[in-house]
Amino acid sequence: MAPNVVLVTGVSRFLGGHLAARLAANPDIERVLGVDTVPPPRDLLRRMGRAEFVRADIRNPLIAKVIATAKVDTVVHASLSANPGATGRTAMKEMNVIGTMQLLAACQKSDLVRKFVVKSTTAVYGSSPRDPAVFTESMGPKDLPSSGYAKDAVEVEGYVRGFGRRRPDVTISTLRFANFIGPRIDTVLTRYFALPVVPTVLGYDARVQLLHSEDALAILERATLHDLPGVFNAGADGLLLLSQAIRRAGRVPLPVPSFAVQPFAQVVRGARLVDFSPEQMRFLNFGRVVDTAKLREQFGFTPRWTTQQAFDDYVRGRGLRPVIDPELVNDAERGIRGVLARLGR
Repeated sequence: MAPNVVLVTGVSRFLGGHLAARLAANPDIERVLGVDTVPPPRDLLRRMGRAEFVRADIRNPLIAKVIATAKVDTVVHASLSANPGATGRTAMKEMNVIGTMQLLAACQKSDLVRKFVVKSTTAVYGSSPRDPAVFTESMGPKDLPSSGYAKDAVEVEGYVRGFGRRRPDVTISTLRFANFIGPRIDTVLTRYFALPVVPTVLGYDARVQLLHSEDALAILERATLHDLPGVFNAGADGLLLLSQAIRRAGRVPLPVPSFAVQPFAQVVRGARLVDFSPEQMRFLNFGRVVDTAKLREQFGFTPRWTTQQAFDDYVRGRGLRPVIDPELVNDAERGIRGVLARLGR
């Protein structure tokens, strides 16, 4: 049964705003409220149609009044962020963790709320050299994330589980998304692959699983419209090695010794190119791949794009051009092969 009144958090960003737009286009939904501390960009606000923007901070207990007054029955918590932006990491943690606590407290007070959907991340599994080849939903991290977005997500999921025990009548869908990619979304990873020279960790070639941003929207929409309780890994089929992804983007890899990774990351962050956090650097070391059988079989969704197709769509959509002319590379390779052939003779 379709929800009547839906509240979506984080509507000033891509996922929250476009999800609100999709839900507002559904005539079976009576009302859609989009909540954030800042208004969405003008073009996104226009796309949201009849969805109502409510300027509110979910860290404030007044969010309970918004939920009660509007008679919200479904909450989609899409505001968890991995990017501190101009606000800094402290404010990011407050919004992720304290904001979730206040939002859950508000939902607990309301007798009308019957569904809660949370955008989580596969980063809760961490990244370490002891990781299994593939994580399932029942597995825990080999090394518990100790900082940043990954640690925030672990805490958020803990609070959501506690809420589920207190309110067993509420359907809770926890969606652990792989890293997003696509021509329209802006993330740390999309900026990373757009760098002309892409830093990598010397001696490592991480396995990378991605999810197209349009598939992510479709998954959130399905969880909102249907009763699908549980924890679900959400990633595309297949994977890319980090070196393969860099080549497909036409970038130039720059292997950096592991001892120099953190100083290099600070330089890149200071230049406002890419904001690398420690857990993101670990991901670029070891990668992460999750099993998505539960998403297909129980949740009922198969991503439209594979990891490779999603990445190629990002490259095409962003108009990324090879930093070095491929013909020059081919000529150099032919020259090297010729020299080696002569040496062999």
